[in-house]
Amino acid sequence: MKQQPTPGMVHLVGAGPGDPSLLTLRGAQLLAVAQVVVYDALVNPALLNHCPKAKLFYVGKKAASHSMTQERINALLVEQAKAGHRVVRLKGGDPFVFGRGGEECEALGAAGVPFEVVPGITAAIAVPAYAGIPVTHRDLNSSFTFITGHEKEEEYRDAQTHGRDVATGSSDVDWSVLAKLPCLAFYMGVKSLGRICAKLIEHGMDPLTPAATIHRGTLPQQHTVTSTLADLPQRVAEANLTPPALTIIGKVVHLRQTMNWFERRPLFGQTILIPRTRAQAGGLSRRLSELGANIIEAPTIELFPPDDLTEIDQALLRAGEFDWIIFTSANGVEFTRRRLRELGRDVRLFGKAKVAAIGEATVAAIERDLSLKVDRCPKNFVAEALADELLSGGQVAGNRFLLLRADIARPILCEKLLAGHAAEVLDVPIYQSRVAAELPRGAIEALESGQVNWIAFTSGSTARNLRQLLGADYRRRLNGIRIASIGPITTAALKELDIEPTVEAKTFNLDGLVDAIVSTMRK
Repeated sequence: MKQQPTPGMVHLVGAGPGDPSLLTLRGAQLLAVAQVVVYDALVNPALLNHCPKAKLFYVGKKAASHSMTQERINALLVEQAKAGHRVVRLKGGDPFVFGRGGEECEALGAAGVPFEVVPGITAAIAVPAYAGIPVTHRDLNSSFTFITGHEKEEEYRDAQTHGRDVATGSSDVDWSVLAKLPCLAFYMGVKSLGRICAKLIEHGMDPLTPAATIHRGTLPQQHTVTSTLADLPQRVAEANLTPPALTIIGKVVHLRQTMNWFERRPLFGQTILIPRTRAQAGGLSRRLSELGANIIEAPTIELFPPDDLTEIDQALLRAGEFDWIIFTSANGVEFTRRRLRELGRDVRLFGKAKVAAIGEATVAAIERDLSLKVDRCPKNFVAEALADELLSGGQVAGNRFLLLRADIARPILCEKLLAGHAAEVLDVPIYQSRVAAELPRGAIEALESGQVNWIAFTSGSTARNLRQLLGADYRRRLNGIRIASIGPITTAALKELDIEPTVEAKTFNLDGLVDAIVSTMRK
């Protein structure tokens, strides 16, 4: 007799209001071990990076347009759990705040499927906070009310729920009561905003009550329109705000004048394209995002181990014969770590060799991944600076050097060491780089539509590869975009491509690159 699979479990997880960093710790833990993820339209795609091995089901809904009915979503959750899978139902905001999480729990309970509910930060709290509007203030209001802006709920229900008796009247609004309350938040109410404001005024709310509508709250594209209750619909129409948006009405909106922290960050409203490898882009993306920028990662390079590993293996096995081992990038460190593990060896092969590095990120990678202390790192993060420092310190003549670098590394370091009478310089390509097959569609669309304000170049190879991927008319596509260069080597590569940098970092690292962009924006 065939054994039935052990029933799985469904975790209803609130994804938060949009900013991926607002996901709860429990939510991230569950995504990391999920086998199946069922997610909504308002879930930030970045959250799916937490579950790279999960099977994904998109079940997004928009007004009058459902990719899957609620009844089918319920059935999908039951099916996947009964197949023995660990399922995460990832829902925008909080599962139980206008998220139909209650209906899904009812369906799971009726089917005998165990479930867990992980609350999320709901938009009515987070979005006003990011717009500088506290939803309560002891001098202004002691209550706060959530209302769905889909006041005519029948227009938005799928066919399967039209006959649900329990939903009859669920969207009824007592405007006479709402008009007396001090602070209201309307979800999903852009299309019905005129009716909402008119009804509140009709039932006694002061037309001069402060009000705000916030589009794409908590994200770099956030746009806030403030006005009086009477004028808000017109102001929102003039600003061409579209869903998703949240409207908050109450005296607390006045506090935005002093509390608007998010939209005052130095790079707010700036879209910055980063043409680094996906693994490398993270640190720079994080720094720029924290300053308010909208980031588009567009990897132009893909990294691979060499096709023939013989030279690498021979070099690593005799690494202890060298006086110095030099890493010029964090990538070189990572590929060295991988190959040592594949060989069943570790850094004891390095013996008494000293370690030199170029760049703070490389130093950090050596200390973190190889547990080695770096003996030499120049203040200027270029190959010439390291060679000059070794030469001036009397560390070159008669010594042996092992360089573990990219296949496209500049020859200047090797040439200077040999000119300084090194006994041996073994320059080994520990990894190879290739031009990416293509740019992400989102990056192309952003460039074509003029959305990109900056491109941050961290190497000459990223510049050359981006030029190749953009094609012969690359200069037209880059017209009007500010260019940031991490240092003189990258600047030289850009100028060879007839691309003039707007700004060059004073210190040749990621912090210097970020500082250069911010300083330019403040002028």
